Parts: sequence; structure tokens; C-alpha cells
Amino acid sequence: MSAGQVLVAILYTVAIGLFAAVEIASRREGSRVPSLGDVCGVVMRYRVGPLPVGRIAMFSFWWWLGWHFLAR
Repeated sequence: MSAGQVLVAILYTVAIGLFAAVEIASRREGSRVPSLGDVCGVVMRYRVGPLPVGRIAMFSFWWWLGWHFLAR
């Protein structure tokens, strides 16, 4: 592995760890931190007029994620 690949792997590991830390913090009793599911729910309800912009953004994000990590 090259140094760049190692750096990317470390950054992804740190990002996953931060997501896990936020989720754990949101599940504590009396926490004011929203869970990732709550954040996704708010994004999914976002609309501009009749256009469901939040749903389009979430669909686009999942499509991009699948294309880059699962299609190869």
C-alpha cells in the first residue's frame, strides 16, 4: 500500500469512529445531541415548494456512495 492509501484508510476509520461517537452520545439519557436517524428524518422532510429536495439529496448521496464503493 502506498502512503496515500494508508492515509485514506485512516481518515475513513476516523470518520466512522466519529459517527459512532455521535450516535453513542445521542443515545444517552437526557442527551441533547440528535441521533443520525433524527438528522436524516429532518433532511428527508425538507421541501422547496412542491419539490422534495431532502429526499432527492438523500437518494443522490446513497447513489453516489453505492456507485463509488459497490460498483467496482
